[in-house]
Amino acid sequence: MRYELPLILEPQPEGEYTVTSPILPGLVTEGGRIKDSQDNVPDALAAILDAYQETGKALPPMVTVFEEF
Repeated sequence: MRYELPLILEPQPEGEYTVTSPILPGLVTEGGRIKDSQDNVPDALAAILDAYQETGKALPPMVTVFEEF
């Protein structure tokens, strides 16, 4: 599956970068460089998807899911 959702990349005072999504609470990751923080998004997304599945919560309706063949 492929997921489409907006991401916000924010520089932190310590020099790192934080990535969050305004439509998927709990999706948070960071990295020392922009690329590092972007590379960490798939793992953060997998973790939050697992949490939603374990609790039986539905994904927010604004998260677009594409079935891939």
